[in-house]
Amino acid sequence: MRLEGAITISCAAELKQCLLEGLASRKDLQVDLEQASALDITAMQLLWAARRQSERTGKSLTTAGALPGHISAAIREAGMEGLAFPSLQK
Repeated sequence: MRLEGAITISCAAELKQCLLEGLASRKDLQVDLEQASALDITAMQLLWAARRQSERTGKSLTTAGALPGHISAAIREAGMEGLAFPSLQK
């Protein structure tokens, strides 16, 4: 799943639907954020919830490729690195 542009509350319903469809597909999910210009706390919470749900069903939800620096910084500032994005833990 490739997310592009500003991933904010304005597209939360669409992101939630995409994540639900991805989880229903019975496949592991990869989220590509390389083209994301912003990621707000709502999007981070949705990704966190999707990762938790994927773990409950024996699947994985991971990031594909490298996270842009500004996205990594936003995730760290929100304190979500260990919750939604374990790869960012130090």
